[in-house]
Amino acid sequence: MRTGIRSTPPRTGPPPAPTGPRAAGSLARLAPLLVLGQMCSLQLGAAVAKSLYGRVDPVVVAGMRLGFAAVLLALLVRPRLASYSGAQWLGACALGLVFAGNNLTFFLALDRLPLGVAATVELLGPLLLAVALSRSAAHLLAGLLGLCGVLLLGAPGSELPLAGLGFGLAAAGCRTAYVLLSKRVGRLFPDFGGLSLALLAGACALVPLAAVHGGGQVRADPGALLPGCAVALLSSLVPYALDMTVLRRIDSRAFGVLLALTPAVGALVGLAFLGEPLGVREVVAIALVVVAAGWSARAGSGGGARAAGQD
Repeated sequence: MRTGIRSTPPRTGPPPAPTGPRAAGSLARLAPLLVLGQMCSLQLGAAVAKSLYGRVDPVVVAGMRLGFAAVLLALLVRPRLASYSGAQWLGACALGLVFAGNNLTFFLALDRLPLGVAATVELLGPLLLAVALSRSAAHLLAGLLGLCGVLLLGAPGSELPLAGLGFGLAAAGCRTAYVLLSKRVGRLFPDFGGLSLALLAGACALVPLAAVHGGGQVRADPGALLPGCAVALLSSLVPYALDMTVLRRIDSRAFGVLLALTPAVGALVGLAFLGEPLGVREVVAIALVVVAAGWSARAGSGGGARAAGQD
């Protein structure tokens, strides 16, 4: 006897991948882990870079970092330059100039300051951006708490040279522009072509300066090229790729406060790889920024998917 009801055969194979808002929310919840990976890679690269300063000038190290990163990513991505629109070119080139400025000023600051302090001063820009863009009490309080930790960790003392602090503040300004422009470029390009174009533009601006400033140092010590390539991988390719991924999924203020972990990671890497010790004040500051970062991640996880659609 026919009932008019057709049975549905059982589904075989793996379940379909989740899509839509639920998938976006899952990716947004992974953002804190991606930011942590970005920070660890960035600070390890900075430690390798600082270990090179006895062999080549910081300007040369900055040029090697950006130049090698641009070449390596271009070989991997093979950007189709002729297919990009004017808006894409403008956004990527602006980001490239920020890359050049951030590389140069941070490495000059690192030459004069401990790694943890240099990372702290650089972070002031993104943290102030996070506070300025805050619309909720949770983000605002988390940003202020992280800022207090950063100020405690990097409060200038008599032993900190003004030139180093000045270069660090310049790097902070570049880092703020990077957070905003990286988010924009990540949405202008569907893949890593925008990052590749930005690195090429930044390399065109910085590598000639590095060559004029200290090209003879590299010719006298070509062995410095290999660790310079490692700096490019650790400090540029991996962090920038993770940033592009994260900034598509969370808003700028949440990203800025999550970066409050940077001084903690930098201080620990400086202690482990460069022999730069931590004092009681540094430990207290690290605790403050860790709490702020965790608070921001919890407060921003619900809005990460929505923020991904904002400009």
